Amino acid sequence: MTDQRLADTLPDGVVVTDGDGVVTLVSSLAARMLGTDPDDARGRPLPEVVRLQGQAADWATHNRPFEGLRTRTGVPEQSWLLPDGTEVLVAARLHRAERLGPVTSMAITLRSGRGRARLDRERSDLVATVAHELRSPLTGVKGFVQALINRWDKLNDDQKLLMLQTVNADSDRLSRLIAELLDVARIDTGRLQLYPRPADAGALVSRVVDSVAAGTATEIRLEQDADLPPVMVDPDKFVQVVTNLVENAVRHGDGVVRVAVTRQPVPAVPGPADGPPGVQVTVADEGEGIARELRRRVFTKFWTSTGGGSGLGLYIVNGLVRAHRGTVTVDDAPGGGALLTSTWPGVPAELG
Repeated sequence: MTDQRLADTLPDGVVVTDGDGVVTLVSSLAARMLGTDPDDARGRPLPEVVRLQGQAADWATHNRPFEGLRTRTGVPEQSWLLPDGTEVLVAARLHRAERLGPVTSMAITLRSGRGRARLDRERSDLVATVAHELRSPLTGVKGFVQALINRWDKLNDDQKLLMLQTVNADSDRLSRLIAELLDVARIDTGRLQLYPRPADAGALVSRVVDSVAAGTATEIRLEQDADLPPVMVDPDKFVQVVTNLVENAVRHGDGVVRVAVTRQPVPAVPGPADGPPGVQVTVADEGEGIARELRRRVFTKFWTSTGGGSGLGLYIVNGLVRAHRGTVTVDDAPGGGALLTSTWPGVPAELG
């Protein structure tokens, strides 16, 4: 493969120069960004090809890559503007034929700034969400604690108990939000740790349903197959996912919430047809459901159907299920409402 063809396969635009700052190669992507032709760019001075705006000078004049200390190895990533005004992130690597010798060649990379802008927006959304979600319970905690301090002798025991119960509930809400944020960070950075082992999905789901039902007036019905196979999951994460799905149906759905645990006829993990059978957990409600055009957004950050909550719950659900190599989908329930289905892998034969 030629150098040009190799450069054209890279995800970022690439410009290569010799030690005199003369362009020797421009990838197709870089050429499109810079509004030039790869063949026409070869042999021209760097400032004539890499025409970027910002920093009060052109890129080459501002950074002077061929000057300075002989220990210099590159130019850190900087934000510049293309001729059409689009932001681009530019970095460079300096190459020397001998240690501490003059620069003999330089490779410049150009990457679209849209990814960074999207990341910045996500960070801003996260900060705004956290600030909003923290403000309400913190205000309640502060208010009730202040009232207890200032009026302790004037409050009866029932009033004190009510205030303390409210403070306790708000503290639990803060703890849940912090746990959600930690899970999001682990999912985003690929540092989510699982401790899978054979588990009884039916027993775990039954425990979740009993726990959620104890705190709501909504009727929750549970159905299970009689001969469920064991699943290979992290029990804590499995319970977290099912709890989130059931609570979501209770909070945002309507009518009876139906939870079903059934055997998967095919493996939840993509693989050979003779793989271990897994388990499918479905949660359905009788509410308005989720419009088809919105279903792609259900498992993204900050999506909520009513504008309440952190909007992180289903994003975490998706991340945890996928980490188990399972799937989670949303559809219409048979009697109307939303139907969320998660699949979980069975136990490999060597561990069964």
